Amino acid sequence: MTTDKRSINRGRIVEVATLIALPVFMFLCAYYEIEQTALVTLLAAIFANIPFFINFEKSRPKPRHILPIVIMSALATVGRILFAPIPHVKPVSSIVIVTGIVFGRQSGYLTGALTALASNMFMGQGPWTPWQMFAWGLIGFLAGVMESVGLFRHRWVVYVYGFASGLLFGLIMDSWHIISFISPLTWTGAIAAYGAGFFFNLAHAIATVVFLVPILKPWTKKLTRIKLKFDLDHSVE
Repeated sequence: MTTDKRSINRGRIVEVATLIALPVFMFLCAYYEIEQTALVTLLAAIFANIPFFINFEKSRPKPRHILPIVIMSALATVGRILFAPIPHVKPVSSIVIVTGIVFGRQSGYLTGALTALASNMFMGQGPWTPWQMFAWGLIGFLAGVMESVGLFRHRWVVYVYGFASGLLFGLIMDSWHIISFISPLTWTGAIAAYGAGFFFNLAHAIATVVFLVPILKPWTKKLTRIKLKFDLDHSVE
């Protein structure tokens, strides 16, 4: 096994470990009622995003590998801004999913993370930004993984995943809010907070499917053609 392959494999292990470690860490924060939880969870989310950017940089991407991430992030950012008047009805998750399907798990993660960071320049930055980066990044990452193992051979599976991804995003953001800002943390308070966010998360889930329906087939077809034509396959994927 070459040094580059070893590095790629180590990077993948770190990424997966990070995705597992963050929710475990959040659970421990809640269980032990750690003080200054808001600050601790903010730092945890920031550090959770770092390995994905480092691994992408270590893969020595060429400009043509970076361009799809930039373009898809820009599209998702514009879409989020245009639909800003309608709470939780945004095309971001659907665009991130398509990116993960066509360009792979790493591009999916980076597109989701950069979309959150860039769009919050207009929507407002705050301690929620690293968590939105992680949540949308995770949606793109999982889409890439599911495509790579052949789970997306039927479009209806993508739509089911799109719906689930909206609920997953809400679960992550609600959990961060509950653990960081509800004190004392009780089951009653947590259930009330989850309940308050349920219909917003449901709107996000439905909107993701609504946006996926018209773009999934034509976008994946065109983007795949572009990927093959300009050799946009990235070895790290």
